[in-house]
Amino acid sequence: MSVEPFAAVDVIAAKRDHQLLTDAQIDWVVDAYTRGVVADEQMSALAMAILLNGMTRAEIARWTQAMINSGERMSWSRLSRPTADKHSTGGVGDKITLPLAPLVAACGVAVPQLSGRGLGHTGGTLDKMEAIAGWRAALSNEQMFAVLESTGAVICAAGSGLAPADKKLYALRDVTGTVPAIPLIASSIMSKKIAEGTGALVLDVKTGNGAFMSEPDRARELARTMVDLGQAAGVRTVALVTAMDVPLGRTAGNALEVREAVEVLSGGGPADVVELTVLLAEEMLTLAGTRTKHPADALRDGSALEVWKRMVRAQGGDPDAPLPVAGHQHHVIAERSGVLTHLHAMGIGVAAWRLGAGRARQGEPVQAGAGVEWFVQPGDLVVEGQTLMTLHTDTPERIPLALQALDGAYGIGTAAHARLPLIVDRIS
Repeated sequence: MSVEPFAAVDVIAAKRDHQLLTDAQIDWVVDAYTRGVVADEQMSALAMAILLNGMTRAEIARWTQAMINSGERMSWSRLSRPTADKHSTGGVGDKITLPLAPLVAACGVAVPQLSGRGLGHTGGTLDKMEAIAGWRAALSNEQMFAVLESTGAVICAAGSGLAPADKKLYALRDVTGTVPAIPLIASSIMSKKIAEGTGALVLDVKTGNGAFMSEPDRARELARTMVDLGQAAGVRTVALVTAMDVPLGRTAGNALEVREAVEVLSGGGPADVVELTVLLAEEMLTLAGTRTKHPADALRDGSALEVWKRMVRAQGGDPDAPLPVAGHQHHVIAERSGVLTHLHAMGIGVAAWRLGAGRARQGEPVQAGAGVEWFVQPGDLVVEGQTLMTLHTDTPERIPLALQALDGAYGIGTAAHARLPLIVDRIS
C-alpha cells in the first residue's frame, strides 16, 4: 500500500490559517478526493475554509487544472470548422442555449454545448430539450462528433469522464453550504469547459434577484476570475454580466421554453431573448474568428431554424411533434388597474419549480409541461381583471404553494421600479 505524500488535515489547517496551498498540495487533495482517500467530511472542511478565506488567482488556476486532470480532455480538432461554446450561470426563463447553438452553427461555427440539468429554481437545458418527443441527452463522444460534423451544433449531457472530481465536489458543496465560494464556482465551471476542448468560450454571468450572484460586483468578480482561467488555459474567453432581476422572455418551464426558443428561431419571440441571443452569438463568432452571415439574418432567413430541426433529429427527436401541455392551468388575475411595478425572477422561478418544472434533489423527475407563463413586463399598464400569468401543472395540488411563491413577486402601482440594463458589463 502506497504512502500518501500529505495528510488531509494538514491541507485543511493550512487554508483555515490563511496560508497559500502549494501546487503539490492542491494536486494531491483533488486527486485523493477523487480516489476516495480524502473523505467527504474532510473535503467539506476544506471547502468551508476556501469559502471563508478565499484563494489567490494562482491557487484557483492550479485547482482548476487539478480538476481537469482528474478526467479526460476532449478535442474537436478533426472538425471541419472552428468551435465556440457558451455557459450561463443560470437564471429564470434562461432558454438562450436552445436558439443560440443552432444560430451560431448557421453562421459557420460549430457549437459543442455540453449541458446540465436543473436544480431548484433554475432550469436545466437537458430537461428542456427532453420535452421534445424522442430526443436523447446521452451521446458517446463519437456520436457527439458525428452530430456536430453533420449539423454544426449538439446539445447533450457531459460524459462522466469529464472532470469527475467536479461532479463529486459539486454534490458535496450543495449539502454543506459552500456553493457561493467564488473559487469553487469558477473552477467547477471552467474545469468542465476547458476539458470540453472548445477553442472559444463566452460566459453569461447572471446578476439580480433571480441569479446565483445577486450583487453585480460579485457577478463581475466571478466573471473576471473565469475569464482569467480560460485565457490562461489557452481558451479565448469573454464574459457578459447580464440582468436576472426580471425573468427572461415570457415563460419558465421546460416545454414552454422550448416553444419560445422555436419562436425566436422562426424570426419572432420576446425582444429580450432575441437581443441576448444575437449578442452572445456575435461574441462567439468574433472569438472563433469566423462568420458566414450575421446572426440576425440567420434568424430572419430560416437557416437557424433549419439547423435546429436537423440537430433535434440527429439526437432522435421529432422537431415537428406537438410539445407536452400540462393538464391544469390557473390564471393569475390583476386585482386592480395601474402599472406593473416589478416582476421578480426569483419568485417566478420558485413558482415554476413548485409546479413541477424543477427538482429539489438530483435525479427527481420533472414535468415537461409545468411552468409559468407571464403576459406583462414591468412598466406595462394593466387593467383590473386582466390575466397577468398562467400557471401550468399536471398536479393541481401544487398550485397553492406556487401562488405563495408569487406573493410579493409582482406589484401594481403608479410607476415601475428601477431595473438593471440587459447587459450590465462586458469582461474580456
